[in-house]
Parts: sequence; structure tokens; C-alpha cells
Amino acid sequence: MRLLQIRNGQGERRIGMVNDQRIILLDGAKSIYELAQHALAAGTDLITTVKKCTSGHNLAYDDIYMGRSDWRILPAIDHPQEPGKCLVSGTGLTHIKSAQNRQAMHAADATPTDSMKMYEWGVEGGRPVQGAIGISPEWFYKGCGTILRAHGEPLEVPAYAEDGGEEPEIAGIYIIDVSGKPRRIGMAMGNEFSDHVVERKNYLYLAASKLMCCAIGPELVLDPQFQSVPGEVSIERNGKTLWHRQFRTGESAMSHSLANIEHHHFKHRGHRQPGDLHVHFFGADAFSFGEGIILEHGDQVQIQFEGFGRALRNPVVIDRSAQQLAAATPL
Repeated sequence: MRLLQIRNGQGERRIGMVNDQRIILLDGAKSIYELAQHALAAGTDLITTVKKCTSGHNLAYDDIYMGRSDWRILPAIDHPQEPGKCLVSGTGLTHIKSAQNRQAMHAADATPTDSMKMYEWGVEGGRPVQGAIGISPEWFYKGCGTILRAHGEPLEVPAYAEDGGEEPEIAGIYIIDVSGKPRRIGMAMGNEFSDHVVERKNYLYLAASKLMCCAIGPELVLDPQFQSVPGEVSIERNGKTLWHRQFRTGESAMSHSLANIEHHHFKHRGHRQPGDLHVHFFGADAFSFGEGIILEHGDQVQIQFEGFGRALRNPVVIDRSAQQLAAATPL
């Protein structure tokens, strides 16, 4: 089952269930976050809750997806009232291509680099038997819910950034229940988008390189197949395909199991605050920067994973104005 969040020009929000070429509107909740809260309160699963909320109204998906409707697609998940209570984070070095690209960036520093060592640790100890705890993967912070962008919205490269590069990934979407237990709402396609030029200078800049906006959606899959997921990513420039790659993600393609990634994220008490949302990226196995591509203003990035609905497309917008000093003043 796949859901979509939309909003019209008057600010009205709706949730839709994707049914081929139509979007079946849901009643009883204006956001997937609210819908998940209803399911938790009722003690039912989310799919059952969705089925109880279906209305007799539907919309044409093509018109919304192509921007021909008054309705616009929102990020696949958000915290409508308090975006600061949505934590966006990720785990890197889960795929061999990611480790190889990091190795190439910093090959002069050490052989193998710390990045390759981290990947190899995951291969050796990141897939423990059920119920056991494996080795900790890499973890990074991206921001709060204000950095989330929807299908069709620009991915901004701010004036202080040196680059903006796509990272096609799947992200897990979670809500914390009243007892502090993480509950997986589903998964969505995402473009994790990072400043690879800054990261290449020194791997200790990795944390700073991740503090960029990112895109998720357009659809949220409630019951995803995540064992082996074919994907593809392309860069379009001036209406022509500049770069294209096919790849694979999912647990069979990763050095860490989903359960191990989730444990090491949610073992922290601060990540289990009731009512909080979490968007956690699971890593990429293809990105153009590793092949010498530098994204330019106006480029279009398209990402698609089998079983995750329609492609996620976003234009790249580069702010070329002078960087402004962000000064703190005494209170």
C-alpha cells in the first residue's frame, strides 16, 4: 500500500492512497503523522486504519504528479505542527560503491582508509543472527523536518556550500509511541543530497557535508519489500540525459541488516521520545560525483526504486550570491 500527502492552493491538506492512475482520498486525518497517531491510539496496524478511512472521492494522479493540478505533492512524511520534532539522519558505508568512492576521495591518507575499514566491519559484523546486536554502523545527522523537500521541489545548494550531489537511497520512516517504542510507518524513496566537495577535503568534514536539504517521496510505502530492490538514478541537463546508472539496494545488497541499523539508531534514549518522527536514510550505491559529475544549476535529478511508486524528480538550484556572515549577538 502506498500513500501520498498533498496540499492545494488554499492550504487544505489531504492524504491519498495510490490506486494506479487515481488517488483515493482518505477521511479522518490530514497528514500521515496524524493517521499514524490514530492507528497507535486504536491499537491497530496502519494498513487497517487506512482501509477504514477511504472516502468516495478520488483525484487524477497524473495531473498532480506533473504539476497540472491545484494540488501539490508534499514530502512523503512530515510533522505538520512541529517540524523540529522530526529527526532526519542516515547510515553511510552500507553499500560497496559508497565505500569505494570514499576510499578514492581519501586514498592518499591511508590504505585502506577508515571508510573502507568501516564498510568491512559491517560485512564482518553488521548482520547478526536474529535477536543479537551487531557492530555499530556509521551514523550521521542531517537536520530536522524543515530540510525535507517534496517531489518537484528544488534541492538548494546554499551560498556557503561548495557542491550539491545526489545520493539515491531508501529511507525508513518511524514514529515513537507513547511508551517510547519506535514503530516503523513504512519506507520512501529519497535523495539524501550532500556536499561531496567539502567531504573530499577531509573525511572529518563528513558531518558538515550532510547538513543539506533532501527529498523524500513522492509516495510512502507501508508494506515495502526491502530484501533486494532494483533502482536507477539519472541526471538531466538541458533536456538530455547526462548520466544514468542502475544499481541495487535492500538488505541483500547492504553490509548491515535493517534490524542492526534500527537498533543502533534507536538505542539512544534521546531518539525514543514519544511523538517524535524519524526519517533515516539507509545508504547509496550510486552517485554521479564519484564519476566526475558536478551538478549545475537547473539540472534535474530523477530517482526510482522498484516497488516504491513513481519516480522522485527534483531540480537543482544553486545560490551564487555572496556568503553572508551568520553572527550571534548577545541577548
